[in-house]
Amino acid sequence: MSESTRHESLHDEVVRVARDLIRLDTTNAREPGLGNETLCAEYLAGYLSSYGVECELVAREAHRANLVARIPEASTGSTGGGAAESLAFVGHTDVVPCDPRDWTHPPFEAVLDDDGWLWGRGAVDMKDEVAARAVAMAELARSGFRPSGDLWFLAVADEEDGFADVGMRWLLEERTDIRPDHSINEGGGERLVLSDGRQVVGLSVGEKGTLPVTVTAVGEAGHASVPTLGNNAVPLLARLIPRLGNGMPEPAATPMVTAMLSALLGRDEPDLSRAVAEAEALHPSLRGSISALMGSTLAPTMLAGSNKRNVMPGRASVEVDCRILPGTTQADVEAQVRALLGDDLAYELSWPEAIVEASSSPFGGPVPDAVAAFLAAEEDPATVLPTMCTGFTDSNYLRAAAGTAAYGFSPFRSTPVEVLDAGYHNANERVHVDDLLLSTRFHIDLAQRILGG
Repeated sequence: MSESTRHESLHDEVVRVARDLIRLDTTNAREPGLGNETLCAEYLAGYLSSYGVECELVAREAHRANLVARIPEASTGSTGGGAAESLAFVGHTDVVPCDPRDWTHPPFEAVLDDDGWLWGRGAVDMKDEVAARAVAMAELARSGFRPSGDLWFLAVADEEDGFADVGMRWLLEERTDIRPDHSINEGGGERLVLSDGRQVVGLSVGEKGTLPVTVTAVGEAGHASVPTLGNNAVPLLARLIPRLGNGMPEPAATPMVTAMLSALLGRDEPDLSRAVAEAEALHPSLRGSISALMGSTLAPTMLAGSNKRNVMPGRASVEVDCRILPGTTQADVEAQVRALLGDDLAYELSWPEAIVEASSSPFGGPVPDAVAAFLAAEEDPATVLPTMCTGFTDSNYLRAAAGTAAYGFSPFRSTPVEVLDAGYHNANERVHVDDLLLSTRFHIDLAQRILGG
């Protein structure tokens, strides 16, 4: 590495790494040859190993490698396996597909405009955070950081789809030595300026799980030329679907929701419906999102009826995307669906996929405490808001495999939440480069607070 590169500012360094990563097309889709996350894994390994960070590429498929990097516990050298608590920086290197025709700037050119905006696929989800965590590792290593426990950096493949099973789930099964006590991943850090002037910053403490259910209306087939023959299942299904309502659960208190509402309202409000209404009125991005965390959501998404226009089907079905909270079982979902559908129309329930259980981590502990301490040290006016992701991240696999206290956080001060929300899986994804440096500084601080050194 050149002398000029070694002495560039931390700001310039993280911008450079983020742009380099965005320029590597790691689009993940269910087509042969896509993914190519090895491009990022090799780049990161070359970058980090130049500063003495232990790096290894672990791959189930050669072109879809995961990076496993580590600064080992000071007392154990390179052997690992010490008793001290460990921390993992986590991120994924794949990105979702995009259509360049919809973009202001080409999605894989990593354009940096005059206002400090870095444009490109992965700028928000999540090569920005991968770059910040990588540069934090590099800075810690070259500064002589000697952690009390292992500091891992896991940059994994196949998070956006998971169908190929070459990413985090497989990696943790393959490498039983990777069992961090704490981890930080995507899923939080967005800043909300509330209608009353207060600021909050989200800390993701968990993810909802999934359990799709197929509702099949049962009738009798017949020839479409005489609609009164048989008992067309399509109109029967059309009567069943509205009974699912708007897909939202009835409000029910959970520990996560209670903590979230208390943080937003600044008080404990015993009237749950009133609390939710007041909290969701504090910021546009909260509308509907808190209600969705009250229980299992049911969203009808895929329809199937006759495979021939002139045949009225005896069966017609809808697949319902169901997102569940920790502790929810298939029996719980079935009872909820049956209660909504009633018993006056014939239908069947089936389960097209196995349950993906939800998981969460404590609201308190070393990582949440470190996040709050960092904000305080920065004289940041925001307070920490515990949230739960309605989608899915690899943190779920870490909790399942190792009992990891896994969280999602990367601080944003210069990128408004509206820009973040608009960028996820959408055109014109972009992040302000000042937040790349802020995130790098946060991760350095996090490692030092939890692992000493």
